[in-house]
Amino acid sequence: MLEHRNFYINGAWVAPAAANDFPVIDPSTEEQCAVISLGDAADTDAAVSAARAAFDSWSQTSKEERTALIKKLAEIYDARQEEMAQAMSAEMGAPITMSRQSQVGAGSWHIQGFLEAFEDFSFESDYTATEKTLKEPIGVCALITPWNWPMNQIVLKVIPALATGCTVVLKPSEIAPLSALLFAEFVHEAGFPAGVFNLVNGDGVGVGSQLSSHPEVDMVSFTGSTRAGIAISKAAADTLKRVSLELGGKGANIIFEDADPKAAKRGAIHCFGNSGQSCNAPTRMLVHKSRYDQAVADATKVALNTPVGVASEEGKQMGPVVSEAQFNKIQGLIEVGMSEARLTAGGLGRPDGLNRGYFVKPTVFADVNNDMTIAREEVFGPVLSIIPFDTEEEAIAIANDTPYGLTNYVQTTDEEQRRRVARRLRSGMVQTNGVGFAKGSPFGGYKQSGNGREGGLFGLEEFLEVKAVSGWATE
Repeated sequence: MLEHRNFYINGAWVAPAAANDFPVIDPSTEEQCAVISLGDAADTDAAVSAARAAFDSWSQTSKEERTALIKKLAEIYDARQEEMAQAMSAEMGAPITMSRQSQVGAGSWHIQGFLEAFEDFSFESDYTATEKTLKEPIGVCALITPWNWPMNQIVLKVIPALATGCTVVLKPSEIAPLSALLFAEFVHEAGFPAGVFNLVNGDGVGVGSQLSSHPEVDMVSFTGSTRAGIAISKAAADTLKRVSLELGGKGANIIFEDADPKAAKRGAIHCFGNSGQSCNAPTRMLVHKSRYDQAVADATKVALNTPVGVASEEGKQMGPVVSEAQFNKIQGLIEVGMSEARLTAGGLGRPDGLNRGYFVKPTVFADVNNDMTIAREEVFGPVLSIIPFDTEEEAIAIANDTPYGLTNYVQTTDEEQRRRVARRLRSGMVQTNGVGFAKGSPFGGYKQSGNGREGGLFGLEEFLEVKAVSGWATE
C-alpha cells in the first residue's frame, strides 16, 4: 500500500502540520490502496504564503522561460505515462486501457493545446497610438479539481495559470489524489521555481473552504458539483476574488428523423463512457417519434452488451464508479427512475458475476418525460433517459428545460437545421453529428453549469487581468 502523507509546498515535500490520515479506496475492490493526509489551516496558509512569495519574481519571468519549463513538464509527463495511468486506474476506477488512452491522453492533449495557443499569445496591444492595453497574471490561484477526469482537469487549470505568470495551490479530490501527487513530482522534476506550484490534499469543507475564503488568494478555479460551486462562490464573496466554475450537466442528445442510423448507438456508448462520470455526458436522449422505438432498441442493446469489470484488467470494459457514496446515490436515483419510467436495461444492484466493487449496471429508461427526476437530476453514473418528441420546437424546448447548460448534441443530416438548432440551444458547447471538438476549443457552460472557459486561448485568458495605460508613447 502506498503511503504519501506529505504535501508539496515551496519546492519541497513537507509533513502536514497535524496528522490526519485518510484512506484512498480502490473502487474495483473496495480495499484501501493508499493513505494520504488531509491538510488543515496551517498547511493551507503555508502553501498560500509560498505562492504569494513566489508570485512577484515568477510573474516577471519571460514568456520564453515559462514556455521552456512547460515543454519540459510535457516531456516528463509523456515519459511517465504508464505510472500516471496506473495511478488513475487505482484511485478512480478507470479501466487501465481507457486510463492509458483517454485519461492520460487528455493531459497530453491539453498541454499541447496550451503550448500551441501560447506560442502566438501577446500580453500587450496598442489601443490607440498612445495607449497600451496590458494583460497581467491575476496572482495566487487556488485550483480545486475533481476525481472523474483527474489529469484533464489538473492540466486545464495548472498549465494556463503557470503559463500566464500566476502561482498556484492545487487541491485535488481527496478521493483520487494519487495522480495529482505524481503530477507534483513531474513539476518538481521539470525545475519550476520553489513556491510557483504547491499541492495540499484536503476535503472541500477543510482545505477547499480555506482556499476559497483566503484573503491572499486572488482567484479560485473549481471543477465539481453545482452544489459545491455555489458554496465556493459564497465563501469567496467576502474577498471579491475571481471565481471560475466548471460544474454539472444534463446534456440533451437530439436525434432527428433523418439522423445517422447509428446515432442512438453512438449516443448510448458516449453516455456510458467513464462509467457515466462525465459532466458533459449525453444523458438525455431526445428522439423523433418516427425513430423512437428503434432508438430504444439500439440503446438497450448497447447497455446489455457493455461488459463491466475490474479496472486492472486489459480491455474495453466499463469500470466501477468512484466510491460507495457515489454508488449509493446512483442506486437511489435508479430506484426512483424505476417508479417513473420504463426500464429496458440495467437496474438495481451490481452486474452479474461481481460481488464487490462499486459497479453499476448500464441502465436505460424509456418513455421518460422531462418532469421526471431521472430527467432532471445529474445522476453521474451510466444511466440514460430516452424522451420522444414530435417537432423541432418541442425538442429545443425540452433540451433547454434544465438548470444546466454544459453540452448538448444534435444529430441530423439537414445542414440548415443542424446550425439553426445549435444556435438555439442554451449551452456552452454543442456537438453535432458525432464530430469532436478541436484542440484548444473552449470548454464551459451556461446557467448552473458554471462560468468561464477552459482550454487553449480561452483558458489562458481566464487567469489574466486587463490593464489600460495611457501615454505609453507620445504621438
